[in-house]
Amino acid sequence: MEIKQQGDISFMAGDWPLDKGKPTVIFLHGAALSKELWAAQVADLSDIANTIAIDLPGHKESAGDACDRISEYALSVSRFVEDLKISSPILCGMSMGGAIAQELLITRPDVFRSAILMHTGARLKVLPFIFETIQKDYSSYLDLVVTFSISKKSDHSKIKALMDEIAVLSQEVALKDFTACDQFDVMAQLGQIRAKVLVVTGDDDAVTPPNYGDFLQKNIPDAKIARIADAGHLSPIEKPEQVSQLIREFVSGD
Repeated sequence: MEIKQQGDISFMAGDWPLDKGKPTVIFLHGAALSKELWAAQVADLSDIANTIAIDLPGHKESAGDACDRISEYALSVSRFVEDLKISSPILCGMSMGGAIAQELLITRPDVFRSAILMHTGARLKVLPFIFETIQKDYSSYLDLVVTFSISKKSDHSKIKALMDEIAVLSQEVALKDFTACDQFDVMAQLGQIRAKVLVVTGDDDAVTPPNYGDFLQKNIPDAKIARIADAGHLSPIEKPEQVSQLIREFVSGD
């Protein structure tokens, strides 16, 4: 894998330069996270696709400021894709990243015609205690996020070690991200989406429960849905092999 820079955006690529003969998957991380969330998938899927995981503006190695609107993040992703001249990209977004993907499917259907929406919803209201914890003691939030995000069947110590590498350490960035999520609502617009869509849920996801995915699947025309057993909100690191296989089948058209 290689770490590259395009304008303000830092990204991880499975191979470089891009192979014009392969589809390109753009991985979008969740709130207060970073591109390292997708390290396993970027590596695992580089045989069948150009794989790119980005740090959104203000996150980890990307410059610029974090945003408090999903639409602003969507604009930065759209510009990134245009700058790299990627045709027909496949979006793969988790949680906040899934919200960004939905925004792009709705507002830029000419460019974004395919997406995997993981552990996300058409509306992402944030519990007040998350804002309170971030504001009072961000280190406590970082400790708690693993506990309330993963399945009880997942290896807590292993996931905590991974999250120490993936999480953004800025309280300001986290507050902006969760504000963006809290204000996001495209429930009435899902019917406009004409892209090829796979919705992915985790059976043990307490942050965006499976019914969030059910709503997406029922309201996005022709969307498919897949469920991951024994996974919470962080399946890319809880169940990396299963996630990579689902993406592989989607990209390959199986």
